[in-house]
Order: sequence, then structure tokens, then C-alpha cells
Amino acid sequence: MAQSKKTNILWTIAATCLLVVALLYLKQAYQTPASAVATEVVKQDTVKVKEPKVEIAPLVKTTKADSLIDLGMQHLGTPYIAAGNGEDGFDCSGFVHFVFKQFNIQVPRSSIEFDQFGTEVAIDKVQKGDILLFLSPTRNEIGHVGIVSEADSLKSNFIHASSGEAMGVTVSSLTTKGYADRFVKAIRVL
Repeated sequence: MAQSKKTNILWTIAATCLLVVALLYLKQAYQTPASAVATEVVKQDTVKVKEPKVEIAPLVKTTKADSLIDLGMQHLGTPYIAAGNGEDGFDCSGFVHFVFKQFNIQVPRSSIEFDQFGTEVAIDKVQKGDILLFLSPTRNEIGHVGIVSEADSLKSNFIHASSGEAMGVTVSSLTTKGYADRFVKAIRVL
């Protein structure tokens, strides 16, 4: 009988030590006071545990570029309207202007003005949120712009308001012949 009582005490001590180690781990892992995880350790063979009140930070931090692209993606399918710069319809520079404006970033309203705007970046260094500039199909000047939505050098994807087959906000690849042939440069404004 005395041996059984000693065994129970040893098991209680071992369980208490294990609980303390677990609480210390939780405190460090979640940076929460141990009191928020366990309310009371009873001297008998039981432990009362309260549900932890822990906020876990997101594993992936959202960048301004991610938020910018997410906003642009919400407008997929919005119709192309010449000189449009609102949610009823966009032209290419109107779309880029609208999206950046929502983040208090001023960019030109006309595609041709992008030629002397921002910092030029090599296409192999392009990042999400950079702006791609293309020649006009009819003139030797900048006539189209889009925002990099997935950076992969010359295989990057971009979101833009197209006056082509899509006739609206769409995502295209820089590998597409009509865009690959007219690509001029990438600029960074973020």
C-alpha cells in the first residue's frame, strides 16, 4: 500500500513536470503567458486545462504587391472601354492607374507617359507589381501597359485591360506573340 502511494506521487510529479514542459513550450511557441493556457494544477491526480486563448499570425505575409494584384484580380472580366478608368470599364492605363491609386500610389493616366516614369528593371529581375510597357500596335510609342501578376522573367504573367480578344481585364503571358513582339521594358514603382 505504501509502495502504491509512492508510485502515485511519482506519477503525479512526472505528469506535473510534463505539463510544465508543455506549458513552457506553448508559452514560447505562441508567446502567450502560461496562465492563459492552463488555469490550475490540482495537487491530486488531475489537471484542469482551459482552452488556450492564442492568436496565431499568418504564415505568409502579404506584401503591397500581393494586395495590389489581389485587387486587380477582383476586376477580371470588367469590360474594356476606351478612356475608361472606373469600375464600369477600363482602358489599359486607366486600369493600372485605378489599381495603384487604391494604394495611394500615383502613376500616369496615359500609357505613353509611363515611358519616362518609374525605375527600369531588367526583365530577369521583374517582380510582382512591376509594370510592363508595350509598343502600340499602330505607332512606334508606348501604347499598352499591364501589371506583373506572376514574375518569371520573359514568361511572366500580367493583368491588364485588353482591347484585344478578351475586351476587358484579363491575365496574359508575356510569351503571347502579340505581347512578346511589342514588349519594351519593365518599370518598378513600388
